Amino acid sequence: MRTKLLGLAVSSLFFMSFSVAQAEDCELKYKLKGWAAFYKTYKGSGTVTCPSGKKAKVKLSLKAGGFTFGAYKIKDGKGIIRGVQKIDDIYGNSFMMDGDAGFDKSVEGRWAPKGSRTRTLSGKGTGYNLGFSLGALNIQKP
Repeated sequence: MRTKLLGLAVSSLFFMSFSVAQAEDCELKYKLKGWAAFYKTYKGSGTVTCPSGKKAKVKLSLKAGGFTFGAYKIKDGKGIIRGVQKIDDIYGNSFMMDGDAGFDKSVEGRWAPKGSRTRTLSGKGTGYNLGFSLGALNIQKP
């Protein structure tokens, strides 16, 4: 009886391990365009690709405020979304902190925690801008 219970427990754990999705870090490639004058608003699009083969097109928008001025266009944005178990985990709003600078050539960096699904983004592009801000990053279905 004891051996049967032990065997049942081991086989249950074995099958449960296959049913639990493993969290993975997915890559985001994006483009953004917008302006800022104390208030920042940007919109863009991108593609999320995960190591397991999950893939999704996304719409990006961000609104923030801070010491931020200028306008720029990010053409080569890259990011990581950590802790993705299912593709729908990539969507939603999150708090963000960012900084940007540029005179003709522009760069940006962004950190957006969302529980275990932290998003980090960085990009290169063109524009005339300088600043840092706090606000919200929204990733949604197109």
